[in-house]
Amino acid sequence: MSEDHTPVADPIAEFPCGAARGRTEAGLHVYRGLRYALPPEGPRRWQPPVPVPDQPGVLDATEFGPACPQSFRRPGSVYEVEIPNRQEDCLNLNIWAPEGAKDLPVFVWIHGGNLLRGAGSEPLTNGAELAKRGQVVVTINYRLGILGYLAHRELSAESAEGVSGNYGLLDQIAALEWVRRNIAAVGGDPANVTVAGESAGALSVYYLLCAPAAKGLFKRAIAQSGHICAAQHLSEDRYGMGTGHASGEAILQALGADSIAELRERDAQELAVEAVAKGFAAQAVIDGITLPDQPADMMRDGRSHAVPLLAGFNSGEILTLEFLCPPVPESAEAYEAAIRARYGDRAGAFLARYPATDLKRSLETAASDALFGWTAMAAVKAQVANGRGAYLYYFDHGYPEADDKGLHGFHACEIAYVFDTMADAPPAWPKAPDTEAERDLTRVIGDYWTSFARDGRPRSEGAPDWPDYRDGEPVLHFADRPELVRDFMPGLYDYVEGEFTHRRALGTVPWNWQVGTATPLPKEEP
Repeated sequence: MSEDHTPVADPIAEFPCGAARGRTEAGLHVYRGLRYALPPEGPRRWQPPVPVPDQPGVLDATEFGPACPQSFRRPGSVYEVEIPNRQEDCLNLNIWAPEGAKDLPVFVWIHGGNLLRGAGSEPLTNGAELAKRGQVVVTINYRLGILGYLAHRELSAESAEGVSGNYGLLDQIAALEWVRRNIAAVGGDPANVTVAGESAGALSVYYLLCAPAAKGLFKRAIAQSGHICAAQHLSEDRYGMGTGHASGEAILQALGADSIAELRERDAQELAVEAVAKGFAAQAVIDGITLPDQPADMMRDGRSHAVPLLAGFNSGEILTLEFLCPPVPESAEAYEAAIRARYGDRAGAFLARYPATDLKRSLETAASDALFGWTAMAAVKAQVANGRGAYLYYFDHGYPEADDKGLHGFHACEIAYVFDTMADAPPAWPKAPDTEAERDLTRVIGDYWTSFARDGRPRSEGAPDWPDYRDGEPVLHFADRPELVRDFMPGLYDYVEGEFTHRRALGTVPWNWQVGTATPLPKEEP
C-alpha cells in the first residue's frame, strides 16, 4: 500500500481579534506567537499592557514569538535551555488544539523561572501531548525581571491609579482576557479555563487568585511547587522589608541611572542582565489595586477567588536551588550557636526539627519546608476553611539518573510527567528511562491534571481516587506509584505556621523565606 503524501492544509482560525494561520501537527491545530498585547518597548516600557487591536488579513502564527529579554541561568543548571529570540515585543502566546475541538476545557500554563527567566516556547512545556488528552493548551510569555516588576515613584506618578511594579502580573491577566475572548475559535470553552504553573508560575497562580482583575477569567487553578512570599508594599514599610518604591530607587542607583527616562533608552536585554547582577529580585508588590494585600492573608480570609485548587510540592525542591540555602556552618557547634542567636527561646524547637547531625540536609529541609511545603499546605488549608475544593500532592518519585546525581524529586521534575516531555527536557536534565513503569506514571499524572481541568475532579483509571483535602486531609504521594496517605508529615505545617505567626506579630522581619541560619538577627531594643 502506498503512503498518502497529500499535503495537510494549514489551519486558519477566525479569532475575533483577527484570523491566524497555524500548523496541523499530529492531529492538532497549533498556533504559535499570537500577540495578545502591544509591545511594551521604548517609551511604553513599564506601562500596563494594551490589548492588541483587531487585525485585518491573516496573521502568520507558525513560529514561536519572542521571549522577554532575560538574564541567563547559572552554568550547568539542569534548567538551562536555549531561548534564542528575546525581545521586548514578547507579549504572545501559543495554542495546541485538537482538530475538530468544540467546547473543550482550556489549560493555560504560566512558566517558572523566578520571574526572571523562561518562555512559553520551552520544549519541556510543549502542549501537544496534553492537548491530545482532550483539551486546548495555551502557554504564555510575559514580562520578566526588571522589565516586569520594577516599582518606582516616577512610574507610579505616570499611572492614573498611582501604582507601579506589577507589569508581569498585568500581562498574565491580559493573556487570560485574550483567551476568554478568542479561545472558542479553536474549540476551547472560555467558561472552563484552568490556570496552572510551576515555581514562579505557581506563585503567579497565587497572585492571580488574589488579583481582582483576574476574577472570572479562570475556573480552576493548579500550583506546582509555588511559594507564597511576604511581598513588599508599594509605599509602606512592612515586616522590615522596605517599600517597592525604595527598592526601585535603589536599583536605579545601582544601575547608575538618574531617571526612568534614562532607563527607557537602554537596551532591554543588557538591562535585564545587569539588573540581576546588581541584585534585582523580581516579585509583585502590594499596591492596593492589582494586588490588594498579602496573598497568604487574602487566601486565609477568603478574599481570593472561589475556585478549586490543586497544589503540591516535591521531596527534593532545594537540591537544584542551592542559592536558597545559606552556607553550611563549619561545625555543629557553629550551627547551633547561630540558631540560638536568631531564635532565642524558640531555638530548641527548631533544632529538634532540623538537628545538627546532618547540617546540609537540615538547612535544605528547613528551606524546603518554609518555602514549598508550608505554602502548599497553607493554600489547601485556606481553601478548605473557606469551603472551596482543594487537592494536595507530594512528588517523591526518583529514577536512576536523577538519583545517581543526588537529585531525587528535584524542583520542577514533575513537569516532564505532566506534559509527557521527558525526551525533550533540557540537556542537563536527568532523563528517566523509557520503561513501562515510567510511561504509566506519566499517563496517571496526565490523567489527574487533565480531569481536574475538565471537571474539577482529579482521577485516573487504575490509580487511587484522589479525595478533596477536606475529607480528612488526604495527600496523593507520587513515588513509584501514586499512593493516598494521611497524617502527612506530622508537625510540619504547625511548626512553620507557628514560626511565621511569631514573625508576623513582630512586624520587623520578613515572615518567611529566610529561615535557619539565614534568619535575620533580632534587632536590639533602643
